[in-house]
Amino acid sequence: MVTEILKNQDSRLGVLICGHGSRNGLAVKEFAGLVDCLRVDLQNVPVEYGYLEFARPIIKEALDRLVKQSVERVIAVPAMLFAAGHAKNDIPSVLNKYSLETGLEIQYGRELGINNWMIGAVGARVKEAIDAASKNVALSKTLLVVVGRGSSDPDANSNVAKITRMLVEGFGFGWGETVFSGVTFPLVEPGLRHAIRLGFKRIVVVPYFLFSGVLVTRIKQHTQRVANEYPEVEFLQAGYLGSHPLVIRTFQERINEVLAGNNAMNCSLCKYRSTVLGFESEVGLRQESHHHHVEGLQESCVLCKAECTGDCQQEVFDEPSEGEAASKHPEHSHDHTHSTYPHADHPLGPVTLCLRESSKSKEKPI
Repeated sequence: MVTEILKNQDSRLGVLICGHGSRNGLAVKEFAGLVDCLRVDLQNVPVEYGYLEFARPIIKEALDRLVKQSVERVIAVPAMLFAAGHAKNDIPSVLNKYSLETGLEIQYGRELGINNWMIGAVGARVKEAIDAASKNVALSKTLLVVVGRGSSDPDANSNVAKITRMLVEGFGFGWGETVFSGVTFPLVEPGLRHAIRLGFKRIVVVPYFLFSGVLVTRIKQHTQRVANEYPEVEFLQAGYLGSHPLVIRTFQERINEVLAGNNAMNCSLCKYRSTVLGFESEVGLRQESHHHHVEGLQESCVLCKAECTGDCQQEVFDEPSEGEAASKHPEHSHDHTHSTYPHADHPLGPVTLCLRESSKSKEKPI
């Protein structure tokens, strides 16, 4: 266990869990609850958490707290499902800057990634949704749709597809599709409309997210929009991961990897370190954070007022996706100065979503 390994460490060690941050109070509360679960296992080891943006404490403040507890070495673990821009650039940049300024030794762990525990956790959420359904439908006659966050990093997006395939084979679903909430394609609504053509009478939609937030709300509402148009199809909406015990175990494993010196990240398909098809121009880009202007920003946002458990009545259909956000609402752009995603204008992607929303087109696919 993690605690047994930590007892054998000579230096004063602390743990930092690095999150993205949210303007959603529920998401922030859930994140803090997950860290509290880790504290139970780590016992007397100082554990703090910090965010890149939109919530406090920011990462620097969390590191300050550890230093005040006489910590000499920090293991920092990104609370990210997959390694994309936040895990590869933004968080390391903040940590490196703090280490250079203070001399604090910081060891960086890897993202949660894919393992049996994470697959088990999302599998449990899928099973909960199926068990709660009123009808008994064979899994072989059920379509599974996994919704990922969406990234400008194709490696991270491909991992969501792997999760889908592992679940499809693990359960024996009739088919599986992968869609995304933003940045890349296909987005939730057009993806579901294409999936409808497969002819399944039950579709299970599972958001592969750690916590609640505006994106989880958007997924539920876009799913409901399609469901309303196809009443002959039963849609089941599974829950997000949350602080599932298997998620906690994965965080423990990531800490163990650092302690054992086995925390190497997979760079073979990293667009910043290898020539990935379609992203050749991004090899060797400077590692820097693009969140400094919103660190700790906690004001409520008109676009995020519907951000909650997903059961709210206010629609968030018009909340901009990444890519279009920069032009319409500069303060909401999560791309900041990152390179432009090359397929933002894809027919099933984020830019065209804006056009569909503005026209309020709800035509069924031919």
